[in-house]
Amino acid sequence: MDELIDILDADGNPTGQSCMKSEAHRYGLFHPTVHIWFYTSDGEVLLQQRGKDKDTHPLLWDVSVAGHVGAGEDLEKSAVREVAEEIGLIIRPSDLQKIGVFKSVQKHSVRLIDCEFHHTFMCELKEPIENLKKQESEVEALDSIPISQFKKEVLDTMSDKYVPHKKEYYETILKALKSKLIGNR
Repeated sequence: MDELIDILDADGNPTGQSCMKSEAHRYGLFHPTVHIWFYTSDGEVLLQQRGKDKDTHPLLWDVSVAGHVGAGEDLEKSAVREVAEEIGLIIRPSDLQKIGVFKSVQKHSVRLIDCEFHHTFMCELKEPIENLKKQESEVEALDSIPISQFKKEVLDTMSDKYVPHKKEYYETILKALKSKLIGNR
């Protein structure tokens, strides 16, 4: 789905300009996205298998929820909206814990250059996975696995079943999830 998004400079600062998402992808214009990593109190991470019709990385496993920030939209409100749309879960902005912002440039083709700043959060999943309602057009499947298994697959064996984010991105996510779990004990 095409939508109006704000354009950022190469350092992640707002330019004051907006355009359609398809145009930003066509010309490699930087724009903000949100990533939300859900974890359970028993040490699992929720993963999303991307829809089979996605333009980028179809059927690969990825962050629990991700999406583009609408033009003029607050980051936390965007995260809350994306969670409701993609997995049918209602959360509050106060449920989100910021992990960081990650610059990502991926040239998928001549006409699809994805230049994003991922505003990344984590959030405790308090609902059973079977209660989640996946958005059919975006999400093929949902699954949760132990964080230790996730670490092994994305860092140690570098499984090609996952979206190829930078190693530093995955290391930061894993560190944040582990510290949250240790802090909860």
